[in-house]
Amino acid sequence: MIRAALAADTPTLVTLTEATGVFKSHEIVALKEVLADYFAYNHQHDHFCVTDDRHGEVQGYAYYAPAAMTDRTWYLYWIAVNKATQARGIGGELLRYVENDIKQRNGRVLFIETSGLPYYELTRKFYLKHHYEVTGVLKDYYSDGDDLVVFRKKLQATAAQ
Repeated sequence: MIRAALAADTPTLVTLTEATGVFKSHEIVALKEVLADYFAYNHQHDHFCVTDDRHGEVQGYAYYAPAAMTDRTWYLYWIAVNKATQARGIGGELLRYVENDIKQRNGRVLFIETSGLPYYELTRKFYLKHHYEVTGVLKDYYSDGDDLVVFRKKLQATAAQ
């Protein structure tokens, strides 16, 4: 069942993210800050964090929000699934939930950023499988040899002007 994340979920979300083995230590620190800000005030400002809870255990989560100063553009900032249950459809369910929620909020397009490092290959294939297109690559963005790969998916037709 996909549900709104609770502040009490924070340790589980952090542990789950660390256990994936793909996030760097400074990214885990950033996640802790993002979640603290979310539960303190961002949940009141169109930021959303949802979890996939199965049998009382969080199996994955997604964090998304509208992009400032844009026309209905959204960003998926975090998505992670328990390493033991990856490749079983949980990530796809979370992503579809996010897309549908954004559509209901009249979102127009969703952007996702990830790394170009080899161990993110499965992540990039996941987005391509779900009909995202690579819309840009910024060479050496995160560090030398670690490119930023930007994915995009159109969610709704542009409103008539």
